[in-house]
Amino acid sequence: MTVRKTWLLASVAFSGSVGFIGLLVVGTFVAAGSVAGGGGARGGVGLAKGSVPTTYQPLVQKWGNLCEAINPALLAAQLYQESGFNPSAKSPARAQGIAQFIPGTWATHGIDGDGDGDRDVWDPKDAIPSAASYDCKLAKYVKDAPGDPTKNMLAAYNAGAYAVIKYGGVPPYRETQNYVKIITTLEKSFARPVGRVNPSRQAAGAIYYAQKKLGTPYLWGGNGTADQGGRFDCSGLTLAAYRSVGIPLPRVANDQYNAGPHPKRDELLPGDLVFFSDDLSNSRAIRHVGIYVGGGYMIDAPRPGARIRFDPVDTPDYFGATRVTEDGAKAVPSESPEEREEKPEKGREPAGEPSSPPTRRPSEEPSEESSTAPSVPSDAPQPEGTDV
Repeated sequence: MTVRKTWLLASVAFSGSVGFIGLLVVGTFVAAGSVAGGGGARGGVGLAKGSVPTTYQPLVQKWGNLCEAINPALLAAQLYQESGFNPSAKSPARAQGIAQFIPGTWATHGIDGDGDGDRDVWDPKDAIPSAASYDCKLAKYVKDAPGDPTKNMLAAYNAGAYAVIKYGGVPPYRETQNYVKIITTLEKSFARPVGRVNPSRQAAGAIYYAQKKLGTPYLWGGNGTADQGGRFDCSGLTLAAYRSVGIPLPRVANDQYNAGPHPKRDELLPGDLVFFSDDLSNSRAIRHVGIYVGGGYMIDAPRPGARIRFDPVDTPDYFGATRVTEDGAKAVPSESPEEREEKPEKGREPAGEPSSPPTRRPSEEPSEESSTAPSVPSDAPQPEGTDV
């Protein structure tokens, strides 16, 4: 049975109890035709509409094509993961700027991206080119390691080139493996889709939850808890709806936008999240979200003084849509960059190496391994504090 037929049956199964919404769901899936057969050639990777703030989009598009191991969407995913596109971001690990370089790494690998005669870690015109340049250098250092070159590059970015060469690919560190998965998953959210986007498997359940909340009063910051009288704001409703089917969305609307790929307006399917903004060029400015139900309508918690209801999607402030995926939702940081846990410094092996001896940094190799340790080019990026 095809995915489309499965979801048609699922939609019909609950349409009798929800009337109008059931008809919208069925009608929209029928109109979508063979949407599950999407895909198509990867081709050149472009950025999804508004996924990168307009100020930085030309830089990301240009420098994201610096070498074959990266692309603009991958570079955007790294910047979003590192700082949320905040050029003033700081971390407890002393990482600085939009690309979160620590001072030692910046001193060695920062470049003058805009040609103004200085290298400023706080200036995105330097930091974004430097991030791309550093990625490409890492890709070069680990080019002979088995496996996917891009994943090996990302692993080297997190754990150091030595670790990738030592283990013949992505090393068996939980944090590094998670980092690689997060960035490659977020990449799909920042990439402009080449073909149609596959339907969500959990869409019907999310809609079913949301429609049961019709008529509930709006509450700013509402998550539907008992102490809040079961009330929601817009992103609280979408979070609860997808949580009911096992998908953990982030709390705020502009982060929910990155929880999956972005179908075009004429490709919307029930369950897609639809977003609205006064700045149609910047996903970080998104201020409202609803759940599409078909027929040009969504269920949303609109504003203070209103109740959860059906509203039209086609308004001047319509920004775009996201087809939520489980991996996509899990990849989106649940905290702001400032609130995230302190990360290992770039170029260091993180804790958790699956071996009985204590974890050690690449610069602390015991002498008995010196004859068998894999070689790393002398100009490879070194962990901060290592003599070069």
